[in-house]
Amino acid sequence: MSLLKFESMLKTNSVYFFDLVEFEEIIVHYLDAGKHALAKKAVKLGLQQHPASVDLKLLQVEIYVFEDELDKASMLLKIIERLEPNNDEVFIQKATISSKKGNHKVAIDLLKKALTFTDDKVDVWSLLGMEYLYLDDFKNARLTFSKCVNVDFEDYSALYNVVYCFDMEQEHEEAITYLNTYVEINPYCEVAWHQLGRQYFILEDYEKALTSFDYAVLIDESFIGGYLEKAKTLEQLMRYKEAIDNYLITLELDDATAFVYTRIGECYEKLLNFEEAISFYKKAVHEDPLLDKAWVLLSNLYFIEENYEKAAYYLSKALKIEEDNALYWKRYAEINLKLNFYEEALTGYKKSLSLYDDGLESFIGLADVLSFLGEFTEAISILIKAQKKHRNTAEIEYRLAGLFFILNKEKYGYKHLIAALKIDYDYHIVLKELYPIVYDNEKVQKLLNNYKKAME
Repeated sequence: MSLLKFESMLKTNSVYFFDLVEFEEIIVHYLDAGKHALAKKAVKLGLQQHPASVDLKLLQVEIYVFEDELDKASMLLKIIERLEPNNDEVFIQKATISSKKGNHKVAIDLLKKALTFTDDKVDVWSLLGMEYLYLDDFKNARLTFSKCVNVDFEDYSALYNVVYCFDMEQEHEEAITYLNTYVEINPYCEVAWHQLGRQYFILEDYEKALTSFDYAVLIDESFIGGYLEKAKTLEQLMRYKEAIDNYLITLELDDATAFVYTRIGECYEKLLNFEEAISFYKKAVHEDPLLDKAWVLLSNLYFIEENYEKAAYYLSKALKIEEDNALYWKRYAEINLKLNFYEEALTGYKKSLSLYDDGLESFIGLADVLSFLGEFTEAISILIKAQKKHRNTAEIEYRLAGLFFILNKEKYGYKHLIAALKIDYDYHIVLKELYPIVYDNEKVQKLLNNYKKAME
């Protein structure tokens, strides 16, 4: 009634009298609703009618703090503190101002002082825990949030923060012990079972993780997070059909997401049901056209099916979204090689290597394309660079041998061929595939035969 009366007064420009409790209820309602302009008007009128009210002055401080009028808030707090030096809210607001200024240690001291004056310690502990988090003091933050949980077992925000602190300190075993103790006291808490499952998942104890997520969704059949984590766990257990079923439940409970469609697609891919996998990947990119991972997964499936034109088309979509991904450029090169587009393949490998891809496949791929295009000297240069990253590698040594023989630099050719044979004799077949003229060379054949006899 007082709220309706207040809003009626604002519409008619009349001035009605409200008692102190009514004003406090009106202001708190507006603050909770995020209607700060109306809260500000209510505080102003309230202080006109009740100028001595400390509670209204504190609400004025809260509004100043919200509006970043920190100096005004601090000045008003000094006045209030002279009136009520033991008012816990004064120290809480002073702590909030210090926190906003980045003085978290000062804020902690002020909140500890507030604790000595308040009977409602939980709210102060919650604020204190956050200050410790700002300082990355996870141990004290955890101990503080634990106090909140001990008072109210349904304070899930504090429970999340306790587990978060365990996570940040990588104390997963300790988190499991804590959560198991918690569920013994509060066994019907889906949040705790969910968090317990997460800890088991991190430690790769997937069976226990699955049991925990099962409890979470049994307690709350509409718990989307529980079904998602359960599905991910089933994937780890290679129970892909069940994982799909759980992902599908989340689609029934909430709006479709590209993430879920992608995970379902990946499950179908693991089941070798490529048709369904492609269908869900397409749903994913329809839902979120900027999800490069789904475009790449589509491209990969078409690559496996040897439909290289479609593979190229879908990969181009991913490259438009993330053009600085070395792995995408390497796949771009591989696809174009299959299509006999050597210049494009060359671009792909060069781009991949320029993005700090130092994988052997990219160096070898680029060298092979350059060799095919007759750029033998440049191919050698790439392989020598590769040697710095991949020492004593047969794939590199045989190629260097072949290229030096082609360039009539037999001394270097023999040197690299002997090095290659020492590393992996059987791999010499690559000479026949890449450099048949070199392979058929009488001197090379003699060396290969002699080496084979020496091995016997």
